[in-house]
Amino acid sequence: MALSYTTTMASSLLPAATPALPNKKRFWMKKEDLFRIASKLTVSRNGRGSSVEYDVPFPRDYEELLDQAKKATEFAWEDNKQLMEIEFPTAGLESVPGDGEGGIEMTGSIQLIREFCDRFVSPEKTTRTRIFFPEANEVKFARQSAFEGSSLKLDYLTKPSFFEDFGFVEKVKMKDRVKPEDELFLVAYPYFNVNEMLVVEELYKEAVVETARKLIIFNGELDRIRSGYYPSFFYPKLASLLKTLFPMMETVYYIHNFKGRSGGTLFRCYPGPWKVLRKFENSVYTSKVCIFMTLAASFTLPPTFSASSIEEASLK
Repeated sequence: MALSYTTTMASSLLPAATPALPNKKRFWMKKEDLFRIASKLTVSRNGRGSSVEYDVPFPRDYEELLDQAKKATEFAWEDNKQLMEIEFPTAGLESVPGDGEGGIEMTGSIQLIREFCDRFVSPEKTTRTRIFFPEANEVKFARQSAFEGSSLKLDYLTKPSFFEDFGFVEKVKMKDRVKPEDELFLVAYPYFNVNEMLVVEELYKEAVVETARKLIIFNGELDRIRSGYYPSFFYPKLASLLKTLFPMMETVYYIHNFKGRSGGTLFRCYPGPWKVLRKFENSVYTSKVCIFMTLAASFTLPPTFSASSIEEASLK
């Protein structure tokens, strides 16, 4: 993917984690104002002659976020990306994992998934779209809340077993859940139980590979796997996904906030580049947000996460 860009500005508020930062030449600042910085891109996709102008600032709210995610997914779909990731915080655009209570974050994701589907899935495609929730109780809750009256197919990845209190669940055979008319699978937050992502891999291999179908993982907190949160010694099958499933995946929309001394926000909206956004404060200027750096088109998510480690990786 060939990229060229120019930096532009537009007035607005950009939520991000509050960092302590060194002075950098690329900061754009104006007293009492907060600027949104966007990269205006000319992107040649998949080696084709066609190109698109893409100007995507960090979203002001969830409405704009969902609009951006829809457009990014449409571009990826046109480029025949079969396995896609959408990831962003649900407890607020500047929140980090753990800021919100798990059940509340999952409930928020259900509503956001419905709103995303209302934007992305056309009415004639609703009955060909299957949404997989972690387990059957989640499906029941979704049908009674955000998905009430929806024609979208709701399904589940796992079901409780006799030993549920000890963390054991039964996997659901994906070939028994998928129907011939299915065209799109969307997997909702598969991170509560480690078996859920293993079932997602099974779904991808058995029902997506060598077909025209697409699969979207929505708020799967895949960074837990990337960062080694699950030790490979105890979870070898989960760790193996880094070699088998993750290389096949395109991260089409992504927001990850970092707090602390090297805080900031890692942001991507396909087909645009990865960008590191940061705030800046000193005694003269009020808090500012800017593009700290635009990462190379070949950038992939590293196994460990911090804004400083991303900066170091991008300079190699």
